[in-house]
Amino acid sequence: MSNRLTQDRQHRTLLIEAGGHDRHPWIHIPVGYLYCIGNPRTDWLYQTEPDAGLNGRTLRYPRGKTLGGCSSINGMIYMRGQSRDYDQWARLTGDDAWRWDQVLPAFKQHEDHYLGGDELHGVGGEWRVEKQRLRWDILDAFALAAQQAGVPASADFNRGNNEGVGYFQVNQRAGWRWNTAKAFLRPVCYERTNFTLWVKSRVTRLLLEPAPDGKLRCTGVQVWDGQQLRTARAHREVILCAGSIGSPQLLQLSGIGPAELLRRHRIPVAVDLPGVGANLQDHLQIRAVYKIEGAPTLNVLASSMLGKAKIGIDYLLTRSGPMSMAPSQLGAFTRSSDHYTWPNLQYHVQPLSLDAFGEPLHGFPAFTASVCNLNPTSRGTVQIRSPQFEDAPAIAPNYLSTDEDRKVAADSLRVTRRIVAQPALAKFRPEEWKPGSRYQTDEELARLAGDIATTIFHPVGTTKMGAADDPTAVLDARLRVRGVHGLRVVDAGAMPTITSGNTNSPTLMMAERAAAWVRADARRDTRILEIADT
Repeated sequence: MSNRLTQDRQHRTLLIEAGGHDRHPWIHIPVGYLYCIGNPRTDWLYQTEPDAGLNGRTLRYPRGKTLGGCSSINGMIYMRGQSRDYDQWARLTGDDAWRWDQVLPAFKQHEDHYLGGDELHGVGGEWRVEKQRLRWDILDAFALAAQQAGVPASADFNRGNNEGVGYFQVNQRAGWRWNTAKAFLRPVCYERTNFTLWVKSRVTRLLLEPAPDGKLRCTGVQVWDGQQLRTARAHREVILCAGSIGSPQLLQLSGIGPAELLRRHRIPVAVDLPGVGANLQDHLQIRAVYKIEGAPTLNVLASSMLGKAKIGIDYLLTRSGPMSMAPSQLGAFTRSSDHYTWPNLQYHVQPLSLDAFGEPLHGFPAFTASVCNLNPTSRGTVQIRSPQFEDAPAIAPNYLSTDEDRKVAADSLRVTRRIVAQPALAKFRPEEWKPGSRYQTDEELARLAGDIATTIFHPVGTTKMGAADDPTAVLDARLRVRGVHGLRVVDAGAMPTITSGNTNSPTLMMAERAAAWVRADARRDTRILEIADT
């Protein structure tokens, strides 16, 4: 947003980032996500609460803590979702501005697609989209097996209906990660005199004052710079973009949220908004692992010093090979059963296997077919634990808490088995290592899903926008906080329902729309304060 807002020289923008500059080298090498997730320099290091749907397990819950936010540590997959997602947003908010045909121009506005522009893709924008710079025999075979199982081939998942199988497109430029700091801040914003950046500065609360109409106005923020508290004042608007975890936490710490929760922590209630921190949605990926024979996988290639040296040399010389890999290379969108008239499953298929991100690769050749329910009906919460800003909030995703989600989980494992059983994979003799082919019933498969599933890092919905008659909506359709003037939330928390795919690029689309609305609302010389706390 800072890029768009500072295009008008009369608007002064202060961007506040809790993390540091994105100078850590592993941010920019695509495979470096392995060294950024779980790293306190780049990750907030959140953990979920023990989850009944995961049989009592807790999960690591990475969120970017550096300039560029989650785009500096995520999977780099360019994905818009399905047109039906945005048409649903329009219905839920009562505003046609969120319909697919209305948001498509915002996607295209900042897109720079490697194939050039057409009616669905943009060229020349800041957000670079490229094809991946590698392929794997085992992934090619999986793609053919999916087609044999009835999933059509697809060369582009971003045309409104993403059903199909193919390699993901990624946000990279010439083999380097392309994060939002590179795309939108550097060098353009840094050269503008009306743009100011504070890094390693954490917003601790919002400043609220009475407004003439009896409501409140957000007039600025309090900031901890590591040594002292500072105050930043905004003459026009404060734009909160701390993410689906950080934004509800900050609203609650400031007295905006469920009154009962605030009183429990002795925080004066400024605005009773029960939806703050509610409606948490995420894509839970069920990671089925198959041992194979007769094909190289990363497990094998990275098992020796010679293999690791070759991987490094390939990247050094050509910016290709495993070091240029997104965490998942092959994707597929299909249906868990004939009950669904749209693709409700997404696959992330990888030529490797491990127990969890950050853990060592297994010592045998294998691939992982991770599948997630694109439209989960389970809802979780994000709630402060104390009135202290240093204390991480309690994150309770509440996975697999509905009958529908448990049924989709069981059926999705059956779809995986149907694909793997096709002739295209037969020569590799795939053997189901996790969860294990002996498990067959809905109850067994749902329980096993809870044992092996993990987040795919797509939390949304905790400050959702909604129609005027929706008592759980935190924001109106233009992303303004209910009951508070001069305050918007522009991040994935504003999504009323999760998009059917990876959530980074839809969030950029929302920022594109919000920036246009802020500029349209600003009729005089103002100061606009953007909080980028992730």
